[in-house]
Amino acid sequence: MVFRLKVVLWLGALAPAVWLGTAFYLDMFGTSAVGVSAFGPGLDVTGAAGAKLLTTPTLGANPIEKLTHVTGMTTLVLLLITLSVTPIRRLTGWNRVIKLRRPLGLFAFFYAFSHFSIWAGLDQTLVWSWMLEDIVERPYITLGFVGLVILIPLAITSTTGWIRRLGKRWTLLHRGIYVAATLGVIHFYWLVKADVRLPILFAVILGLLMSARVVFSLQKRRKISPSKISPSKISPKGDARPLNP
Repeated sequence: MVFRLKVVLWLGALAPAVWLGTAFYLDMFGTSAVGVSAFGPGLDVTGAAGAKLLTTPTLGANPIEKLTHVTGMTTLVLLLITLSVTPIRRLTGWNRVIKLRRPLGLFAFFYAFSHFSIWAGLDQTLVWSWMLEDIVERPYITLGFVGLVILIPLAITSTTGWIRRLGKRWTLLHRGIYVAATLGVIHFYWLVKADVRLPILFAVILGLLMSARVVFSLQKRRKISPSKISPSKISPKGDARPLNP
């Protein structure tokens, strides 16, 4: 079951990248089925070929905006799905679903880094002075950049080896995903300005996921509260504390 879900996960997570890559290729090196390229002139088409153009992947008149929008949107969706893994496990008791969390998080970082790279490479053409000016002067870009910086150590330390090295600190470090997701949602909200329905929906979903974590944390504390500790777990000093927290 988990293997099948991983296959679906990989196919679903790679689909936006494949679509963007196909659209970029067709716009850049369009044949007679593509028509006028967004990056340059192609071959004009009419009739059946023109109708086919309507269903051909394309980045449209503003390809850079399309690339940044799709990669940014995919990042947020994958972050929210990643954060939903633990609530699903706690509510259903299906512990093996936790195996999906790492690839989901890594795909989220992949699209976040792609989002930044498209902005830096295509929009800002790697002019560092322009990039720094945008990061400092535009708050939504500042938040997005900080969110990416937070995700970098999470991606690096996602391996089993790092989990062993960091121990309990690994859990504390990876709680940064909540901060990154929050910054990403605010980044999206400030970016769209006009129609904020989708950013608000993302904010509501994120709020529910964070609330679920708070509830689970409170339940865990109640289970190890002194009133529920048996006499056999009273320490020699007389204070109640769990022997195996």
